[in-house]
Amino acid sequence: MEPSNPVSFDSEPLILVDQEDQTIGFLPKVDCHRGHGRLHRAFSIFLFDQNGRVLLQQRSQQKPLWPLFWSNSCCSHPRKGESIELAAERRLREELGVSTQLNWLYKFIYQADFEDVGAEHELCHVLIGRFDGDIQVHPDEIAAWRWLTIDQINQELIECAERYTPWFKLEWQRLLNDWQPEIQALSGRRKSA
Repeated sequence: MEPSNPVSFDSEPLILVDQEDQTIGFLPKVDCHRGHGRLHRAFSIFLFDQNGRVLLQQRSQQKPLWPLFWSNSCCSHPRKGESIELAAERRLREELGVSTQLNWLYKFIYQADFEDVGAEHELCHVLIGRFDGDIQVHPDEIAAWRWLTIDQINQELIECAERYTPWFKLEWQRLLNDWQPEIQALSGRRKSA
């Protein structure tokens, strides 16, 4: 993808929500992330391949929040008038150049400040999917990417957790604790009894 074709911009209207994920208004993206953040709808996607590896991305240096930190395959926000499903499909195409079926797992609220720059305060929907093709990253969004096994990720989170985004660490623990059968089904592998 050409870096001259921006896919994310400060003025895009994000969806403000209450604690029950009910829409209460709209606000430009840049304003949602000022100070300690305004609660808004978001999503995180984890893509697994046939070998059970997870696609991780390193956030672009251009990102104002957590630049060059490692995170899940894709994460973003639905815009005003856009569903989670449509927004997730759009961002997979824009960031990674891929299309695949996604399964919704759960949603949760978190808040995290990044130095004195701004914050994430999101009601985040977590989705998983399977993808085995070629990746074509958008250079304005992603600095690097790699496929890692679950064990490799767990080891990195022991050795260098500070290199990962806060939402990734929260979501990863929940995936491992509560969603193992769904993860194993994506790669066609089952845990031995």
